[in-house]
Amino acid sequence: MPQHRRTPAPSPARIRLATATAAAAALTGGLLVASVAPVSAATATERPATDFNGDGYADLVSTAPAATVGSASRAGAVVVLYGSASGVGTSHRKVISQNTSGVPGAAEKNDVFGDAVATGDFNRDGYTDLAVGARGEDVGSDADGGTVALVWGSASGLGSATTVSDPSPSSHDGYGQALAAGDFDGDGDTDLAVGSSATSVTIRKGPFTKSGSTGGTSTRSTAVQGNGHGVYDLAAGDVNGDGTADLAVGGMFTGFVYQSGPDGLALAATLNDGDQSDRRGFAFGDVTGDGYDDFVFGDPYDLNDSPEGGGSVSLYRGGADGISADPDQHVDQGTAGVPGADEYEDAFGGAVSVGDIDGDGYADVAVGSSDESIGAAATTGQVLVLKGAPAGLATSGIQVVHQNTSGVPDTNDDLDRFGWAVSLTDVNADGHADLFVGAQHENAGNGALWYLKGRSSGITTSGAVSYGPSTVGVSTAGTPAFGSGLTD
Repeated sequence: MPQHRRTPAPSPARIRLATATAAAAALTGGLLVASVAPVSAATATERPATDFNGDGYADLVSTAPAATVGSASRAGAVVVLYGSASGVGTSHRKVISQNTSGVPGAAEKNDVFGDAVATGDFNRDGYTDLAVGARGEDVGSDADGGTVALVWGSASGLGSATTVSDPSPSSHDGYGQALAAGDFDGDGDTDLAVGSSATSVTIRKGPFTKSGSTGGTSTRSTAVQGNGHGVYDLAAGDVNGDGTADLAVGGMFTGFVYQSGPDGLALAATLNDGDQSDRRGFAFGDVTGDGYDDFVFGDPYDLNDSPEGGGSVSLYRGGADGISADPDQHVDQGTAGVPGADEYEDAFGGAVSVGDIDGDGYADVAVGSSDESIGAAATTGQVLVLKGAPAGLATSGIQVVHQNTSGVPDTNDDLDRFGWAVSLTDVNADGHADLFVGAQHENAGNGALWYLKGRSSGITTSGAVSYGPSTVGVSTAGTPAFGSGLTD
């Protein structure tokens, strides 16, 4: 079995957001209740899950964890694109690094600030905040100890930040290499789950304050295998509708879903992928339209269920009793109706995102297949969009998007890895999730981001745009890998 080592940029599976749907947003410290933040006409019924400036439009974060900042290579940065009635663009954006005024620390070589991100209203002021991990940060004499910063939302958007200190720095490295936000104890405050090289997950309890205090700390032991790799992937949602967040955890070889209950998080499903990879797709959202979050699991190097090892996506349906131990549906490129073929290391399922594109009440799923070869372009990548339905993921009418698709800017080239990250986010509040696609190796490692709007007919390539690092204010020195990760 081949080993899939870390690439210069992190996995988008570690960049899953706790609030993939409005139901999950209810877990994040009151985003759906009255707040002091201004509400625009765009918010007729509810606030978007990720709204840093409280204007009623969802915002998007795209990471560049290998960006050079000042003279520090691979220091890392994140780019915020603010939503509006016309969507997102480069005129209303912000680049945040550890050299940004008000952000603790300093940009240093190999910090990889932005290696993981998560969003939630951590201090309950009505504005979404951004948690940013930097797994390579040296903390005092602790080399690569890792750190997490909370960048606070406000009426003017993201601004100052506060460090979420590591409660056990001597027991692991890479603190912040995976993040997820949600109310894991059901007290109404947004908590932050943090992964590191340890096999356990540290849960920093809310509320958080700008002075650095938290509501406490707990540790969730997991069945993740050790060998110093620890927890790579985290995602949160609510599969049983109890108002308390459930947690998906991934590590080398293994993945698990822990479901909330009276006694806390209990193991509900084991994701037996068995692959030597730090890359998976985790997402929660209501694909079947029954009011419960479903769990979507992407296994990009599936050597168990996809016969040729091209990758797969599995759906675990939510319900009043939560999810079952085994998936309700399994889809790969060998499944009837799915375009393409199940080919070794296509990485189908390396990134997944859930959102309702056509506004029919069923969340759709974008699936990245970043290592797909198309024509003569090897490992150029593509994205497949599968519609949600009462029975699960529909395997007919699947949309396929890549850089040679009519209307999509640029062209397929070797090693672009289009689809390394995907996000379905409604940034113009029109009721249709828009598709964002990251290609972490576009232009020899510069990376790039594509924006395609959602319509009642699905994703449209009309008016599609792309952004490279220089267009959003990120240095192209080295290999910034812009678009490596996206918030949902």
